[in-house]
Amino acid sequence: MTDQTTDDTDDTYDRKFRVTSVEKSDPPEGISEGDWYHYVISQGPSKIMGQRPGTLESVTEHAEEFVENLNRRAALGYSAYAARKPEK
Repeated sequence: MTDQTTDDTDDTYDRKFRVTSVEKSDPPEGISEGDWYHYVISQGPSKIMGQRPGTLESVTEHAEEFVENLNRRAALGYSAYAARKPEK
């Protein structure tokens, strides 16, 4: 795994999500083509892991957009763990 970006901030609890790593990975089983990357998004002890084809730049951009959306939802009072806030 040669291509990698990592956020080296300490692991103290943070209320915001952040991209903590993007690493080149093997493709999923049954797929033999393309470059694949594994990314990790963290918020304190919680982690979201994903895998995506593309370049290091494009996968990092995807993960950062994901983080922006999660943080925007959290700022509006929506749970990052639920599809949408229940209607009253």
